[in-house]
Amino acid sequence: MKPEIDYSLYLVTDRRLMSTSTLEEAVGQAIAGGVTLVQLREKDTSSLEFYEMAAKVKQVTDRHNIPLIIDDRADIAVAVDAAGVHVGQSDIPARRVRSVIGKDKILGVSASTFDEAVQAQRDGADYLGVGAMFATKTKTDATVVSMEELKKIREAVSLPIVAIGGINGKMLPLLEGTGIDGVAVVSALMASNNITAEAEKLKKAMLRIKRK
Repeated sequence: MKPEIDYSLYLVTDRRLMSTSTLEEAVGQAIAGGVTLVQLREKDTSSLEFYEMAAKVKQVTDRHNIPLIIDDRADIAVAVDAAGVHVGQSDIPARRVRSVIGKDKILGVSASTFDEAVQAQRDGADYLGVGAMFATKTKTDATVVSMEELKKIREAVSLPIVAIGGINGKMLPLLEGTGIDGVAVVSALMASNNITAEAEKLKKAMLRIKRK
């Protein structure tokens, strides 16, 4: 049975930006501040290193009953019994990933256009990561999605939508009125000198948006 997911504040990890000495520390501090979902996204690692990292991070997320999503690697997600996997447009097609992870795992799909979003819903996605909403240094090749396109996607799909890309305390209020279910942040938390306090601020700002 699929877990109930709160998409309000979604942490995407990046060890290159860490202000803490370990990834587990960063994740723990983010959860203490109100992060509701964690995605392990670590590029340029061996399969063994990624697996070991996922196992360690899952100990932290399990302790706080926070779902762990694995980026790209369905095999790693299955190996550590993560809550699910998130794939992009250049990864294995969502419908194939679904056949690997089964019906009880969460499947997230990145989309930057109306057509990609509609196709992801058809392919069995449980939620969409839509972006990049703003220019971001963590993914320099990402296409910026207009507010009009985001609203068009919102009207077309029934899936939860998480906005991603360049989101921080300053940019988050610009997403008011778009109907999103949450925001995904990377550097705003990973690079913060006070991850817990920053997560608290972002969570409050996101909840204000959801109420409007």
